[in-house]
Amino acid sequence: MTQQHHSFEAIKQQSATGLEFWSARDLAPLLEYRDWRNFQKVIEKSKHACEFSGQPVDDHFVEANKMVQLGSGSQRELDDIHLSRYACYLVVQNGDPTKPVIAAGQTYFAVQTRRQELADDQAFQQLKEEQKRLFLRNELKEHNKQLVEAAQQAGVETNLDFAIFQNHGYKGLYGGLDQKAIHARKGLKKSQKILDHMGSTELAANLFRATQAEEKLRRDNVQNKQQANQTHYEVGQKVRQTIAELGGTMPENLPAPEKSIKQLESAAKKLSDNNDQDTK
Repeated sequence: MTQQHHSFEAIKQQSATGLEFWSARDLAPLLEYRDWRNFQKVIEKSKHACEFSGQPVDDHFVEANKMVQLGSGSQRELDDIHLSRYACYLVVQNGDPTKPVIAAGQTYFAVQTRRQELADDQAFQQLKEEQKRLFLRNELKEHNKQLVEAAQQAGVETNLDFAIFQNHGYKGLYGGLDQKAIHARKGLKKSQKILDHMGSTELAANLFRATQAEEKLRRDNVQNKQQANQTHYEVGQKVRQTIAELGGTMPENLPAPEKSIKQLESAAKKLSDNNDQDTK
């Protein structure tokens, strides 16, 4: 874990009811905001983003007070806000992008928020590995469409442009391996697609790469394909870095499942057809 990621974890607190939160007063200096009024502007923008996403603002931004020690030895009460992990994620998304610590915060809170969402999603946890793969593959299919749209707006226009753009994301995530190299490493036939031969862990890493690349292209208003390629590569690299920090297995070292997604879809369709016949 990097020093910055460790710092984010170190200032995390827990409420009397066991809920985790971050004090906005503690987070501000860590994100290099020395003027509380400037940080309040970021928080207000984050609240609007929270409301826009359909989340209840009061659940994620809780008004509070904080006692601080003054130089004279006395204490003073200051306004504070208790931030959920999701609120912190929105804060760093709306922070000053020129600060390296903001970039570190974006990676940390995005990964941790997504991990928490999946951990909290009991329905997802109860799925068998094959069902998780089908779910994540469909999610990735949908988010890839959004990534294509964001890439096109950034100047990635032709099929060749997009193939190069995709390879930059793969190279970042897979330690320099492009789509062809990953295909060869998995021992796949020419007609087989690499995404159809990934386990749930590998699919989840690629889903995160796709969603974060799309968001960053739009957020940074990327306007040319060279910058889009670099953005995709850097996002892939950051996802890889986070996997390393969490002690995970690098995606290129994860085993390919015995059955492809197409085989799983075919089996699921057959089961569904049989069930339909039984109910007639």
